[in-house]
Amino acid sequence: MNTKQAYIALNLLPNIGPIRIRRLLENFGTAKSILEANPKDLVQVRGIGKEASQTIANWQKQIDLKAELKKIQTRNIRIITPEDQEYPSLLRETYDPPVVLYAWGRLKKSDSEAISIVGSRQATYYGKETARKLGFQLANAGLCVVSGMARGIDSAAHEGALAAGGRTIAVIGSGLGKIYPPENQNLAEKISANGAVISEFPIDYPPKKRSFPQRNRIVAGWARGTLVIEAGARSGALITAAQASDSNREVFAVPGQIDRSASAGTNRLIQQGAKLVMSAKDVIEEMPLELQNLTEIPPITRSSGSNLSNPEKIIYQSLGNHQAHIDELANQVNMRVPEVSATLLKLEIKQLVKQLPGNYFVKLV
Repeated sequence: MNTKQAYIALNLLPNIGPIRIRRLLENFGTAKSILEANPKDLVQVRGIGKEASQTIANWQKQIDLKAELKKIQTRNIRIITPEDQEYPSLLRETYDPPVVLYAWGRLKKSDSEAISIVGSRQATYYGKETARKLGFQLANAGLCVVSGMARGIDSAAHEGALAAGGRTIAVIGSGLGKIYPPENQNLAEKISANGAVISEFPIDYPPKKRSFPQRNRIVAGWARGTLVIEAGARSGALITAAQASDSNREVFAVPGQIDRSASAGTNRLIQQGAKLVMSAKDVIEEMPLELQNLTEIPPITRSSGSNLSNPEKIIYQSLGNHQAHIDELANQVNMRVPEVSATLLKLEIKQLVKQLPGNYFVKLV
């Protein structure tokens, strides 16, 4: 058994968790030594009672490591542990970093220069469009966009980053063999080609209510700051913001209408000291000086329309001289709505189209 396999085995054990594993590592030095220890020595570690010590000592009867390793190999998943250089540097500094990361895709050193974007699953049209635009701008400026690939704000932020051709990381609350929500399978595939889909859970771990707050600490810990776009008074996004604050990371919030419940959480964050964000520039201004010097938001200038990708040309020409609904455009050009939405965002950034209320679009030039 090698070191990675030992970490995977420990991570598979029920009711052990990363905090206990780290305490064990402090006492035994290596993951392999933990698995080889006897119950009498294990129970001496703070937080490891008789039941946990027996679980670890009899680990081969508790889990099917061989089956998990086969799934990892079949799905071409990378395993990243704290002993690997590619383990996210800022995540390593948090109170409760995961001991194993399952990665579908590739990580880059630059992925540590990241901003997390979170918000409501039941997002309004305003919230989702704001998330797409800020995701686009931040990725276009060179920052990695980290989110949880949930419905609503998370998905929109990933879509914006992808539309910019930038890096994006999705941290999910289930195993990589149980992508959730299931309708985001296509989005997950795109993210894996332009970043990575990450989980600390075994391959076939199902989505559970308690796994999403656990996931949120990784979203918050990965990045230099967390940007909340639309969150109700009891939104899970506020937990992520609190975790970011506890890790001495920046907290940002986009303001919303004062009479909308969807904005109650974000507006309260601003009252409590989160930086109010109206554009990507407001976020980048709070980055370390050396990063500000490397990060620049490209100026938005109206394009002539001569330097467009093929999908951009098709959709731009399909608009004609009248306004069109996004569903109508998707049917007309035989593309999926998310692809059309991402392409329209690029055209809007280039000031070639304008979005109207109700998901209608019109040419500007």
